[in-house]
Amino acid sequence: SLFDSPAEWYGKARQSVQRFTVSQFGKCCSRPGGETQLPRYVVHSYNFYLFPSTFGAMDPEFTLSASSIRFLSHYGFDYNKFLKDGIPYMNELQEKSLRQYLSAGSWKVHSVLDRDSMKKAIDEVTCWIGGAEEEETMILRDLSGFQRFEVQLVLRQALQNVWTQPLGDNEVMVKKVSPQHRRLLENSPRDSCRKELILASARGFTNLFQALVKAKKPLVGHNMLMDLLHLHDKFYKPLPESYEEFKRNIHSLFPVIIDTKTVTKSVWKNHPFPRVSNLLEVYEVLCSSDLNPTDTKCPVIVLASGCSRYAEKSSPHEAGYDAFLCGSGQLRRNKASLSFVFLLSVTAENDPSFPEYLGALVKCQNQVHFTGGGVSSLNFSGADVPCRRPPLLVVRVRGCRGLSEWHIYHELKTLCHFHVKRLSENQFILQSNKFKHTRLALRDYKDHPHLQISLYRHWRHSPNISCLLQ
Repeated sequence: SLFDSPAEWYGKARQSVQRFTVSQFGKCCSRPGGETQLPRYVVHSYNFYLFPSTFGAMDPEFTLSASSIRFLSHYGFDYNKFLKDGIPYMNELQEKSLRQYLSAGSWKVHSVLDRDSMKKAIDEVTCWIGGAEEEETMILRDLSGFQRFEVQLVLRQALQNVWTQPLGDNEVMVKKVSPQHRRLLENSPRDSCRKELILASARGFTNLFQALVKAKKPLVGHNMLMDLLHLHDKFYKPLPESYEEFKRNIHSLFPVIIDTKTVTKSVWKNHPFPRVSNLLEVYEVLCSSDLNPTDTKCPVIVLASGCSRYAEKSSPHEAGYDAFLCGSGQLRRNKASLSFVFLLSVTAENDPSFPEYLGALVKCQNQVHFTGGGVSSLNFSGADVPCRRPPLLVVRVRGCRGLSEWHIYHELKTLCHFHVKRLSENQFILQSNKFKHTRLALRDYKDHPHLQISLYRHWRHSPNISCLLQ
């Protein structure tokens, strides 16, 4: 809502992020591709399907939005890959809980599917071990994901004369051993069920997130505010209640953030860059020779071996493809790449290096696009810019009863955009993010027979003040 301050917006968004999971993560990185006449970059773009870790007592719950499912289905989202092959992940609090669970050594399987697999495996082993000789082995098959760890932990706890070892992706070898041999194997550094190995496997994609944090490279995204909330909540720590603490944590993880939507909108103010903000539209503009037909110093973008799928076909709204658009767009043009030239005001004779282009973005660094609350961006390296929003308006309804916020909104939407909030039985407050909309409403409804619009004055229109005066 436009009535919300950044901190109020964060409080609402935090609740939303806690209910939903991350289904895909897109990552695109680039490196210089050798000495050529033109700048050349080799781009590596990856698309990861993710699914929350389910191990032992860990059984996360999340919400599905019907409209989001339809949207993703329209763009070819692979739900089988998401559900069956999604890479696990966890945050630090979940890892701490799993570490305590492993230290306790009491294995409880909560999933019905895992319990059935566990029962089948235990029945097979108990039937086999009575007639088996020492050092004889058997193979358990069709164990997926963490079932391989859970089966081994349960068998080792229940039977002191067996040892287990994973084979391939879906199999576990069970060997009958003497108690003395078992003690030697338990202390072996090659034990596949050591606590740290299980934790590393359960962390899954979080290992890559931690590598990104350690690298301290600039993090580039497009309209990335919700992405940052999910990064914090899913891979670092549960989102804190404090908005300022959230910003400090993100800045500590990623000291340099560049939101390409903030960069694009900053160019609109002073330069003839087309008024596009959608990621695909921005990329197409940057690739167009119409933007600067005289530019002969465009970087050459080469997709790395094994990452060429996005060169052959577009995959809008796939996370890896969006990351590719964002990363390639940043490199695409010397004179137009994310409008660096407009920020630098360089001439054709100059040939700035890439660090110099980044230097030109100092004003945009750590400024993440935001709509509402009277600010256009949130500052992740300091205090936000003070709110500068149009004044509130108050609508007084005359001669009509039973009108709701919905009626007021639809009455005004053909003229301008407002958010509406009820003030009293026949009064509503309007908030816009554009001063011209406020002026239009005051002008066009000056003589309206049923709706009287005026500037909101707290001392005059607040129900609390009116009650006190009466």
